[in-house]
Amino acid sequence: MASGLPFDDFRNLLTMLPTPDHAAGQRVETELRTRASGQNLGRLADIARWYGTWSGRPLKPVSRPLCAVFAGNHGHAYAPDTPWDAARTQAMVDLAAAGGSAVNGACVAQDVGLRILDLALDHPTADIRADAALDERACAATMAFGMEAMAGGSDLLAIGAMGEGSDVSSAALLTAMFGGSADVFVGEATDDLSAAREAAVKAALRQHKGHLSDPFEALRRLGGREHAAMAGLLLASRLESVPVVVSGRTALAVLTVLHKANAMAVGHCILADPGRQPGAARAARRLGLTPLLDYGMDTDDGAAAVLGAGLVKTAVNMASVMAEPVQAER
Repeated sequence: MASGLPFDDFRNLLTMLPTPDHAAGQRVETELRTRASGQNLGRLADIARWYGTWSGRPLKPVSRPLCAVFAGNHGHAYAPDTPWDAARTQAMVDLAAAGGSAVNGACVAQDVGLRILDLALDHPTADIRADAALDERACAATMAFGMEAMAGGSDLLAIGAMGEGSDVSSAALLTAMFGGSADVFVGEATDDLSAAREAAVKAALRQHKGHLSDPFEALRRLGGREHAAMAGLLLASRLESVPVVVSGRTALAVLTVLHKANAMAVGHCILADPGRQPGAARAARRLGLTPLLDYGMDTDDGAAAVLGAGLVKTAVNMASVMAEPVQAER
């Protein structure tokens, strides 16, 4: 039985969320309308207003954007009866650390800082087909670690994840939160890997049936450390009024968990690109998220989120300049 105690602090935080600053968002719209001399930014103006509403910083340029990428290992990826290669997680982390990953190039191009957070890769979670991924205390501690990633004073976040087997946990979480058939979020079994993914998701849902109605309980049973840490960071950013750009199925799964806990917990998030992962676009629609981009990137590592953050930064900075009073030359 779940005691509920390790998650009490997070449930309490969900009752203390700051209200969106609609006055700040309205100021963006008003200033652009009165000072932009007929220039219409279209959806970029909507993005700037969204940023002002959720940051409370109307018409102030974005100057400290950061991409936080969480890496975790999953027990089912280590099992001898599955086709995953658990060593790939460390390889992905090493590639990013060396500057050779897609997210590195995106961060350089968009002038976004990058932080890769290794979440005990030598200690994978339990195999969710047979046991809970994490106990409550470990899940809560990982969420708290994710909250600490807010340190540093960022004014815009992009988030990503690395983890061999993370697709199984994400699909299982989405199915648990939305209900219905797992096939929606797993995708059609067309080869050995996709068939193994489908079997693992269905086995996990059978194993934890009857224990998934509470979103935090579902998170600790089905999610990886990267899911838990990302949930903590998203909650901390909401409390500190820092807007977040997300992309990919892992982030959408975590957003869905927090949305079920409190729909107001994820209003500060905007979707860059759901990608082509099965069920991602459907999850985005269920959450009411309209993508900024449509590049079809099949990655969870934050690269698409960084591209979206670059667009948000551009929209906010353009609006900030255009809304400034212009002194006539004498």
